[in-house]
Amino acid sequence: MSDSSNEDSSSPAKRRASPSIGENGSAHDVTVDVEGRPVKVSIPVMSHNGGTGKDLNSLPDDYSEEEDDGTSSDEEELVQSKSKREKILEFFNIAEFEEVMRMPRCKEKKAELIISLRPFYNWDDLRIKFDGHRVLGPETIENCRELIEIRQVVLDLMERCEKISERLTHHVNLLTTTSDLGSCHIKEQPSLINPKLKLKPYQLIGINWLLLMYQQKVDGILADEMGLGKTSQSIAFLAYLLEQGNVGPHLIIVPSSTLENWAVELRRWCPALKFITYHGSMEDRRYLRSQIFMEQGSYHVILSTYNVLTSTIDDKQIYKKIKFQYTILDEAHLLKNMTSQRYQNLMKIQAVRRLLLTGTPFQNDLVELMSLLCFVMPNMFINKEAQLKKMFTSISRKTDINGKTFEASRILHAKNIMKPFVLRRLKVDVLKDLPTKHHVVAEVTMCPAQQKLYSSLASRFSSDKVELGKMDAITQLRFTANHHLLLRNHYTDGKLRRMAKLILTEPDKSGCSEEYVYEDMQVMNDFELHRLCKSMKSIEKYSLTDEDILSSGKFQHLDTVLPQIKEKGEKVLIFTQYKLILDILEHYLKSRGHAYHRLDGSTPVSERLSMIEDFNNDDKLFVFILSTRAGGLGINLTSANHVIIHDIDWNPHNDRQAEDRSHRLGQEREVKVTRLISKGTIEVAMLAQATRKLELEKEIHVQDGKAEEDVPDAVTLLNESLSLWTHNQ
Repeated sequence: MSDSSNEDSSSPAKRRASPSIGENGSAHDVTVDVEGRPVKVSIPVMSHNGGTGKDLNSLPDDYSEEEDDGTSSDEEELVQSKSKREKILEFFNIAEFEEVMRMPRCKEKKAELIISLRPFYNWDDLRIKFDGHRVLGPETIENCRELIEIRQVVLDLMERCEKISERLTHHVNLLTTTSDLGSCHIKEQPSLINPKLKLKPYQLIGINWLLLMYQQKVDGILADEMGLGKTSQSIAFLAYLLEQGNVGPHLIIVPSSTLENWAVELRRWCPALKFITYHGSMEDRRYLRSQIFMEQGSYHVILSTYNVLTSTIDDKQIYKKIKFQYTILDEAHLLKNMTSQRYQNLMKIQAVRRLLLTGTPFQNDLVELMSLLCFVMPNMFINKEAQLKKMFTSISRKTDINGKTFEASRILHAKNIMKPFVLRRLKVDVLKDLPTKHHVVAEVTMCPAQQKLYSSLASRFSSDKVELGKMDAITQLRFTANHHLLLRNHYTDGKLRRMAKLILTEPDKSGCSEEYVYEDMQVMNDFELHRLCKSMKSIEKYSLTDEDILSSGKFQHLDTVLPQIKEKGEKVLIFTQYKLILDILEHYLKSRGHAYHRLDGSTPVSERLSMIEDFNNDDKLFVFILSTRAGGLGINLTSANHVIIHDIDWNPHNDRQAEDRSHRLGQEREVKVTRLISKGTIEVAMLAQATRKLELEKEIHVQDGKAEEDVPDAVTLLNESLSLWTHNQ
């Protein structure tokens, strides 16, 4: 062994082990980097019949190789191919810094210390080095054992899933690699489907895929891109089951925003499917529960929402007392965290089969992927929840997973395993006759008031002396890039003092404290203060002018494009993140004489459908303004062929969902999507990040064996945007 192995070990970064291990007779050779020079360490293999390390007694009795962990004989052989001591020794010698940090109760300094003590030549060497430091000892070894066992649970579960996956792959490939219905069992749409409606060929393939899952007795995830008709495919499959004599009952769980849409689609596509909508007040639900329990057999489907079904103990009785044939969960990405209370509640649903629907691509997140695997194959994960939760907790402590870590490799593995259980088609692949969608980025120049405020903020945030949270800085820059009235700048403290005195002259404010009134106004932005001024005669003179309100770079752009679109008789959707922007947009549209509808998170579900129908059928309605996230689910607005994203979302998929309100089945004209970006602002950096993410996005499997890059964090985004501002000065 090289003498360099005894060199100073004070630099953890220089003593990280190479991740490659090879066998050499009865030992592993591990190459360790010591002060820039490679050193080979021979780690003895612990044999089952004695051998090296037979007298090592620092581990408790439960480290016996004969320990029964409940696995099958094949899995026992795999587990016992290395002794637990050998695995621990190997881990402490070669684990990446981030992996050492995954151990329970392991802080950064402890991880650095462990790495600095490398190499560990054998078990005695490990014990001696650990005993020499107070923060290390038997509990550290126990924590390592716990981490290794948790990881082994994940590996074993993935191996079982993989066997099912291999069984399905051939059949799934026959269905999904061609648009020909020759290999399909169902070649025509079910006879119970409304004859006035016609399923597309790719939707019939989707129904056949659902039938394959049903016949193979496995659950699935229908993940077609937004606008491809996941709702109609699901209803058509239930209609097929009804034709075959499967009368249910089935349970469909949806977000509140799509409840009415599902009810409409059920009536429209398959009137023969009798359903009960379980929703309403507590009194309404009490009556409906009685009907559901007393009249089983009179309905085929119960339709409800996530919030209602998990609301009270009485509501939960629906899925605790009834065993459903199929449970369909819309917007299933809401189930991406198995540690959430919602997930735990819904796992208690008694159902023969489960079908998850989502139009959102899966992320490079082991928690999300394993949560979905657990949900679609619950029997596979019985009695393993505790270990999985521990692992997910350790993962959540560190999110900077790189390609060499255990989690990153499991992400690739999990995605490949999930492939047969997931059917995802893109519009570009299956809707050859869907009109083209054109994307345009319109860089607009901020108005002088915006520019002055943005420059002031950027200069302030560039100073090292400013103590401000990164997200707070980003939020203020984003607000200013969209409209200067989203911050308080016009209404100075001096104005607020004068306004507070005047407010006390109002009849209903005479007993108020002037200081409290002043403090309340301090936290309001300019537009909120303007509305306050309009509501009180005493301070009405402080109201903003129309020029103040309508002066923004993006509104100036709208002044150019909206009249052109209106002249052609076409309609527009405008999406924004912010409710206050919607308020200002309403003021803008009224002042310009444009007829419009508005939808945001506060719009009652019962009113949404009528608003959508009005907009699609009334030629006088020109603009529909919507909040991006509230307007992204269950909404069909194909009467509009122009989409304007007023301010882009952090997550580009939310903007994509918004676009698909127009670009979907039923659209007969080409769709133009315009993103408004204020020049030289943080929005330029946000757009660059979103573009990188979409370019790197893959299907469920990762092509060429490469993982997606993580989107830069808030600090990176802020630094990029401030650098851009500095460059432009």
